[in-house]
Amino acid sequence: MDRLTSAVKKLVLAFFDKRFLKFCAVGVVNTLVGTAVMYGLYNLAHCGYWFSTAMNYVVGSIVSYFLNKYFTFNSKKRSSGEIARFIVNILFCYLIAYGVAKPLARLIFSGLTPTARDNIAMLAGMVFFVPLNYLGQRFFAFRGSDRGKNT
Repeated sequence: MDRLTSAVKKLVLAFFDKRFLKFCAVGVVNTLVGTAVMYGLYNLAHCGYWFSTAMNYVVGSIVSYFLNKYFTFNSKKRSSGEIARFIVNILFCYLIAYGVAKPLARLIFSGLTPTARDNIAMLAGMVFFVPLNYLGQRFFAFRGSDRGKNT
């Protein structure tokens, strides 16, 4: 049992270190900017669900790439592969998070108007996106950056 407890503790510490806290701080900035873009496009400009949510991640991802690359993961690489992995990660997380959120909101909130359901789905998509994106950036997009450091 002690071995299992130790292994779980190591796993938790590996995920929730200073990089995680920095990622959360960057996420606050991205969330504020991206959410304003998304809800503004959907509710004020009357753009569609997929366009509005996509623009959230286009704008937020540009900010996220630079802040997470240099601030969160301390990556000094100048690599097209790193940029490609970052884009693949964002696309994967976006499609999974929002692809699940929309039908789930439609199912759970079937009595609401389509606009209300879409607004709920957008919020749920954001919630699903965050942990997927953290794992993808840390272990795929910026893999090997800041290796072994907890700063």
